[in-house]
Amino acid sequence: MSKPFDMELFLTGVLTGGHATRERHIRQAKVIQAAIAGRWHRHTPWAWQRKHLVWFLTQHMDTRAESTRYYYLLTIRLLTLRLGKAWQFKS
Repeated sequence: MSKPFDMELFLTGVLTGGHATRERHIRQAKVIQAAIAGRWHRHTPWAWQRKHLVWFLTQHMDTRAESTRYYYLLTIRLLTLRLGKAWQFKS
């Protein structure tokens, strides 16, 4: 049996700011991870492609408030930074 992916450990190197901000990014990253795993069965960020994150922002979050989508975009930028990718997303 493999261990579940630890999103908090994954983001530790790129998380900055206050405690509440770090907790929000971790919580949102877990939501992103669950949505992508449910749709494409890609359980770790290392298996994600840009299209998965674009889908999350445009399709999965389409009924959410603009401010909510913005905060998820910030989390996605942290994930992208941690992955070492140069992916850009519309704000």
